[in-house]
Amino acid sequence: MKKTILSLAFIALLIPALCQELSQPEFVGQSCTSIMVGKRATTDGSVITSHTCDGRYRTWMFMEPAEDHAPGTVHTVYKGTMHTTFRGDTTGVRLAGAIPEAAHTYAYLNTAYPCLNEHQLAIGESTFSGPDTLVNPAGMFMIEELERIALQRCTTARDAIRLIARLIKTYGYGDGGECITIADTKEVWQMEILGEGKQNIGGMWAAQRIPDDHVGVSCNIPRIGKLQRGNTEYFMCSDNIEEVAKQHGLWDGQGDFVFWKAFNSSYANGKNFREREYFILNALAPSLHLSMEMAELPFSVRPDKGVDVRQVIDLFRSTYEGTDMDMCRNVRMPVQRQGKDGKTVTDTIVSPVANPWLGSAMQRTLNTIAPGTIEFRRTVSVAWCSYSFVAQCRDWLPDAVGGVVWMSVDNPAQSPRVPIFSGTKDLPQPYSICGQKEYNPDAVVWKYRKANKLATVAWQRTKTSMNNELRSLEDQLFGGMSELEREVSRLGRLGRIADRTTALDNYTRLQFENSSFAWSKLEEKYWTLFALGF
Repeated sequence: MKKTILSLAFIALLIPALCQELSQPEFVGQSCTSIMVGKRATTDGSVITSHTCDGRYRTWMFMEPAEDHAPGTVHTVYKGTMHTTFRGDTTGVRLAGAIPEAAHTYAYLNTAYPCLNEHQLAIGESTFSGPDTLVNPAGMFMIEELERIALQRCTTARDAIRLIARLIKTYGYGDGGECITIADTKEVWQMEILGEGKQNIGGMWAAQRIPDDHVGVSCNIPRIGKLQRGNTEYFMCSDNIEEVAKQHGLWDGQGDFVFWKAFNSSYANGKNFREREYFILNALAPSLHLSMEMAELPFSVRPDKGVDVRQVIDLFRSTYEGTDMDMCRNVRMPVQRQGKDGKTVTDTIVSPVANPWLGSAMQRTLNTIAPGTIEFRRTVSVAWCSYSFVAQCRDWLPDAVGGVVWMSVDNPAQSPRVPIFSGTKDLPQPYSICGQKEYNPDAVVWKYRKANKLATVAWQRTKTSMNNELRSLEDQLFGGMSELEREVSRLGRLGRIADRTTALDNYTRLQFENSSFAWSKLEEKYWTLFALGF
């Protein structure tokens, strides 16, 4: 279809009003992405899991300390913890129940979905919802609380899976369909969990290991296929899956039982993938010639070459630029230039105001002016992301520095990464404040969000400067890691644990200060650029 060229002046007049609408589109089930990489698939032998926390979740985070507990102590379980404003805020939080406390609990990074502990156990997450008929709100555990207890009590992915399974069976699962991607220094697993039904306290689950030389991805669609109960090296699951599926009319009992087919959601359109799964797996294994037309994608793939952690960070920035799924490619405008012969030549270019995170009102407006201009694609990076991380677990280093999450807040395509380690004790003060409910210049998310949102007003003019800053900061960040790792290892051997902790905390603080300062300067630069109008 021939696309009508949109008037840049007309679009510019629309932007101030349309940008008041939040960028979150009117689509359900499209929040959170996790990429997993086995230790023989990475360039350095690390194991990787990851998570984009897409949605209006809290952005405060805190490293909870390890603790000893007296016999008879109970652990209280809550619901509603992911939208609080600060640690200790109980607004909207309610008690779900209590279980016996462990004698000792490990230190862990308390994010909306808790993600890393002091022993290099890391957990990512992606919601796939599944059939509503399986959800029982009376179940004690939401997925974030299962993650929390696993990090407090476990050191390996397998132990975390077994503990979560016991908790679900004993106390009940009260959440929708969830996938958690659990990594330790040896391996990474994908665990998919659902309830048993509105009348049953319990749950069902399947967990499949990503082969060491493979990569996997989870993006709001269940991915586990046929149950492999005899393959204990790569598979674990509850014993009630087929029976629950038959009881709820999700499987007729004929042929092979396929987990993702039985418990899929409408978002998946009858497949085990959509844009994100295809794009990520195809980017890492182009030799497989995967396509969006396939009926099913493999659970995991062997990448064509070793995967570097910075490559995973880059994948989280993906907007499909330069592909047929690029939402900016048809938002074009005419420009005139003088040809070699002195005559005026008219070209068409992507409009400076085109960006891959346009709100639904702007999308509808452009499609009204020129039907077919934008076909919505769920990009990997989204403007409504609260925070995201890429976690590395590295067995050749002490736990304190071997486990690291490369954390960012707001849009992962725009915000820089800051490292938080398994041995971190204190985060910079802005991380203690959530900025989702109101503007707060002291909150970590607003240290980056102002420049990010301003840049999207004319993204084709600002993206080069922002991308250059991202690359520069990353070069500095990763360039200093070898020295830090040597120093932290040396201090640990000498038993100077307090000094080791200080070194880690200082590195995190330095990277945060460098990046937040750089983003304040970008904000000033963009206000100057747009001083006379957008």
